[in-house]
Formats: sequence, structure tokens, C-alpha cells
Amino acid sequence: METILIVDDEKNYLLVLEALLTDVGYEVITTDSAKDALGLTETHDLDLVITDMRMPGLDGMEFLARLRSRQPELPVIMMTAYATVEKAVEAMKRGAFDYITKPFKNEELKLTIRKAIEMHRLMQQNRLLSQELQERFRFDNIVGKSKVMRQVYEVIEKVAQTRASVLITGESGTGKELIARSIHFNSQRRDKPFISVNCSALSETLLESELFGHERGAFTGAIMQRKGRFELAHGGSLFLDEVGDMSPSLQVKLLRVLQEMAFERVGGSKTLKVDARLITASNRDLRREVETGRFREDLYYRLKVVHIKVPPLRQRRDDIPLLVHHFLEKVAKANSISVKDVSQEALRYMYQYDWVGNVRELENVVERAVILCDGNEIDLRDLPEELLQKRDPKVGEKNGSGSDDISEVVGNGELLPYLGLNQRQMKAINFIKKNGFITNRYYTQINSVMQTQAKLELRQLVDQGLIKRVGGGRSVRYVLPD
Repeated sequence: METILIVDDEKNYLLVLEALLTDVGYEVITTDSAKDALGLTETHDLDLVITDMRMPGLDGMEFLARLRSRQPELPVIMMTAYATVEKAVEAMKRGAFDYITKPFKNEELKLTIRKAIEMHRLMQQNRLLSQELQERFRFDNIVGKSKVMRQVYEVIEKVAQTRASVLITGESGTGKELIARSIHFNSQRRDKPFISVNCSALSETLLESELFGHERGAFTGAIMQRKGRFELAHGGSLFLDEVGDMSPSLQVKLLRVLQEMAFERVGGSKTLKVDARLITASNRDLRREVETGRFREDLYYRLKVVHIKVPPLRQRRDDIPLLVHHFLEKVAKANSISVKDVSQEALRYMYQYDWVGNVRELENVVERAVILCDGNEIDLRDLPEELLQKRDPKVGEKNGSGSDDISEVVGNGELLPYLGLNQRQMKAINFIKKNGFITNRYYTQINSVMQTQAKLELRQLVDQGLIKRVGGGRSVRYVLPD
């Protein structure tokens, strides 16, 4: 139920409005003092304020100004018996949603209220969505703790606060767009648009129109003016995926935009200025494309102010267990099913596979396994035949000796201690990495298990040397080993 605050020094109007809006289904709060109303806005979760213009003491315009400084998104409808165009314009300039005159028609008032509340609801949803996106694409939320990925995070953190153009390269499926979004949502432009275009998915003509927009009649089928992606990204970031597939003529136009931050729509003569940060990506070696003449050298250096190379999954195998558990939780949530565990043997096979399709292929394999798994644990029978046949059994074994000790160092990488752990234990390790320690109580809370189960699983982690116990009794904590 939406809550409306009505402010008017005429008590008869308060009674009439309260009765009218209560019958419609709104919760109504009334007061005859603008000063008291300011206090009510702090103690109630309001969806709309309706206030009179002329009141003794603090009048409606001053009340509006003070309210806007405190809660700028809360819609306000002004009403008065002394309507003038000047007052209406002034009220709207100060941030009022609308302006009605006394006496008003009931249906007209109810329609205005519905519009104001709908606008407030959409603004709240937009803010929550923006916060969710910002949280989702924080660089420290990208799954991966390996050394090479930590280096990527460091670059993201540094470059996000600048206006520099960023070129992201890597094989297909490595998560280049995720990196691009992380740069945007960790920058000062996070509240502005992030616009994405796949250059390889469109023909040259369509891509030009998509990027720069077109005027009405610019070509057959252009029945109306359309803004391009550069305009839509104004103030924010424009991500051009597979920029290496762009034609030479479009490369010239893109270079001009980077140099001058200006362009013309297709079929237009008016020069438009734009402020958009450009982030590009390619699965090609653009340096080699420059050498063969397929990509402009001057554009290459304009795009490559900062270069982020995303490593293929086979070069950061230490992240595979973390990614597997992340995708298990993601698939379970998407399908409203309980999170499944994965057997140590199945996880070992996934670790030893080369993943030509990188993270995207791994996600698809996990999703397939969850769907085909009959029990609560994914096993070898749930994995694709290709994975079972093409894995390299020497990967992950100590000095190629065939050792089954999964906590041994893998090549020059980090320790791989995660194989065979269940979801709860993985979550506990991540909790410690984030917070520095975990207790029995925290383990039960984040995993929804009994104290006895928490103690058992924490003891298993201690026995494997993955965590160590500090203190005793009620003050016992579990931390990562030194």
C-alpha cells in the first residue's frame, strides 16, 4: 500500500482528501503544518507528498525546497486556490512533479497521483538495479584468485578512475565484456549508461548506423530519426566488442570520434559532440592485424592507451574450482533447485581439461551436469564424453609422478587446495579471505547447518591444512595459514 502525506492549513481539505484517497486504497497521513510535515518525511516511508502552496509560517514553496534537499526523489504535487502561470512554472522548476488548482476534479487528482507514484516506483527500481549492477560488477566480485587474475584486478582498479581508452584482448569466452563492465561500474561514470555493441554481428552499413545513428530518409527504411550508440552512451561508457572486425572506412570514422569527440549521424550534416569513454575488445592479435594492413596503426594506438590481456582458463587452472562452485550456485538459483556438490574425481577431470571455450565452456558444462545429475553430487557420468577423453592426466600431478595429493603446487601456479571440498567449505574459505576469520557461529549462519556439522567440516579444513584454529572455547576462530 502506497503512503501519501497531505499538507494543508485548511483542515476541511485534509478531511476530504483523506476520505477520497483512503477509499482508493492509499494510506494517508495528514498535517496542517509544513514544519511538522518535514518531521513526518523523516519518520515515514512515503511514496508521495501533496502540499498546499500558501500556508502560514513555512509556505509550500519553501517546504518543497527543503524537502527536495533531503529527499530529491520523493514526488511532490503542489495545490493552491491562487493559480498563476508564474507560480506553476516556479514550482516545476523547484522540482514539483505537478501542479493542481483548487477546487479540483477527483478523477483528475487521482490520475495525477497514479502518475507520480508510478514515477517514484520506477526511480526506486532503477536505483536498486543500478546498485545491484554496481555490486555485481565490482572487480573484486569477478571469480578468480590466481596470480594472473589479481594482476588484472589491479589494472582495473587503476584505470577505472581515469578517462583512458582501454583495449581488452583474449580468447573467446574469457570474460572480456565482464572486465569492460567492471571498469565502467568502478568508475565515476557508474551512474551513466553502459552501451555495448558487437561489431562482428552487423554489416558495415548497419554498424555505422548503429554507432552514429541516422536521420530520417538517410537510406531506404529510415522512416524516422534514430540516435546512435555514441549518443546513447553520452556521459557513460561505450563498449565495442570484436573491434578488429570493423571495416577500414569505419575505422577512419571511429578514429575521428576518438580525436575530436564529435561525429555526424548518417545522412546528417550537424556535428554532434559526445562525452563517452571507449572500451574495446578483440579476440584477434591487433598488433598482427596492423602489420598485415587490416587494422589502422593510428587507431590501434588510440584504442590501446591501456591494454588488459585476459588469460585463457588453461593458464589459470587454480581458478577452476572456484568457478565451478560459483556456477553451481548460479545454476541452482536460476532453476530454483538445491545447490549440488561435485565429486573430487569430477573436479579433477575438469581441472585437467584444456577448456578451448574458456570460462563460457566451463559454465555450459556445469549447467549440463546439474541438469543431468540424478543425485546430490555431480560425478564423472554427468560430464561430457569429450571432456573425459581429452583431459591431460599429467596436469596437477607432482612432477608428473602420478601423485594424487591435490594440495601440491601445480607447476608455477598457486596451491590447489579446493578439489573435493563441498559448497559450504568453499563458502567458508571465501568468507575468511574477505573477513580475515570465521567462527563456528558464522559458519552455521552462512551455510544454514547445525553447530555439530559446522565443527565437523571446519575440522576437515584444519586437518587438510587449508585453515588453522586460533584460540579456544567460545573465542575460537579459524584463519588462513601463515
